[in-house]
Amino acid sequence: MFWHDFDFCSAQLRALPAGALWWGDAKLLCVSDLHLGKSERMARRGGQLVPPYDSLETLIRLKDLIDQHDPETVICLGDSFDDLTAGQRLDANLLQLLATLIAGRKWIWITGNHDPGPLDIQGSWLAEFKQDGLTFRHIAQDTSEAGEISGHFHPKASIRGRRRPCFCYDSRRLILPAFGTYTGGLRASDPVIANLFDSTARAVMTGTKSTVIPLRAA
Repeated sequence: MFWHDFDFCSAQLRALPAGALWWGDAKLLCVSDLHLGKSERMARRGGQLVPPYDSLETLIRLKDLIDQHDPETVICLGDSFDDLTAGQRLDANLLQLLATLIAGRKWIWITGNHDPGPLDIQGSWLAEFKQDGLTFRHIAQDTSEAGEISGHFHPKASIRGRRRPCFCYDSRRLILPAFGTYTGGLRASDPVIANLFDSTARAVMTGTKSTVIPLRAA
């Protein structure tokens, strides 16, 4: 199947192969770790110089999903900008594209460790957001209540030598893959991630279709 549908704390969710989460009953689209402006931040801090088209590519992929699903609410789960300066330095074309995507929707920016404070960009800036028993935040909490949805770890899984970003979930917790173009990742079976989940946890790999494997085999 091209996507993976699953029940999570009484919500019917869909892990999309592009790396976004769709909650159809709420008309809600959720993405994590866009890291907009990463190429600018790398150049500014004397890092590796990479083609400066990552933000545009990321937003075009997000636009495609918004065009397909027409969400009423969009949640960006933190680290939407690679740092606050990168957010402030987005060029006018990117800001116009963002404004077009945001227009007419409830748009929620969850603050992350890269973007801990609000920027002068439309939308609501929140530490976390709750709706119908689900809690959206940037980093998973060890003592979290059931229904937590987060990002931060950029989980990836491998199967037959193919390594892809992945969703990780069990009955209580869900972690989204990074959506940004220039984002690395941590193997989902690494204890830093795996220890957050129980033995039933699954990894849902992104790509042309969603492949589901046991998380501890990822």
